[in-house]
Parts: sequence; structure tokens; C-alpha cells
Amino acid sequence: MADLAKLVDELSALSVLEAAELVKALEEKWGVSAAAPVAVAAAGAPVAAAAEAAEEKTEFDVVLKDAGPKKIEVIKVIRTMTSLGLVEAKNMAETAGSKVLTAVSKQVAADAKSKLEAAGGVVELV
Repeated sequence: MADLAKLVDELSALSVLEAAELVKALEEKWGVSAAAPVAVAAAGAPVAAAAEAAEEKTEFDVVLKDAGPKKIEVIKVIRTMTSLGLVEAKNMAETAGSKVLTAVSKQVAADAKSKLEAAGGVVELV
């Protein structure tokens, strides 16, 4: 039998992307889904409609939750993505919950998120 403590330590060392890949691999191998089960009842139709609405979302806001330890790098990235000056970009980086980009496509939002995270920021797509 596997040493469970060692397995827990190894899994804890995974990055978020690696953990997501692990979930996908296990779902495929075992033929299961890691999604939370949804109770199917008379309210099933509204749940399905809400799921479709969420899937059809085409515009996203890029929200900076935290600039992280490399605030200067994050400010540089904000300035390259927007037409903001240094002071405005600095204020945005220092204000938690600032919208860096508003109503952009999924691809643009994902690209902006990856650039900001690479600079050390914590980003959420809304």
C-alpha cells in the first residue's frame, strides 16, 4: 500500500495547473467526473439555463485582486495593456479589486490574466 503521508506531500507540491491536469487524467482513467453533483428536481430547468448562460459569456472583466510582491512588474504590465499613465497604473495596482480591462473577449482576458500573474499579480476573470 502507498505511503499516504508521502502521497499527500507530493500532491501538495503540485501547481494549480498540474492539479487540474491530474484531475482530468483521473477523470478519463476512471470514467468519473470531479464536478459537484447537482440534485435533479423540478428546478433542473433553471439550473440548466443558468449553466448555458454561464457558458455563453463572451465578455469578461480582468480584476486585479492583489499586485503581489512584484508591484513594479505588475504596474508595467498594466501600463502596456491600458493607456494609463504611471500614477494611474500605480493606483490601480495598489487598489484591490481594480478592473484592469472591462468587457473584453475571453482570449484577451486570458492573455491579460496570464501576463499579470507572470508579473506576480493575483487576477480574477469576472
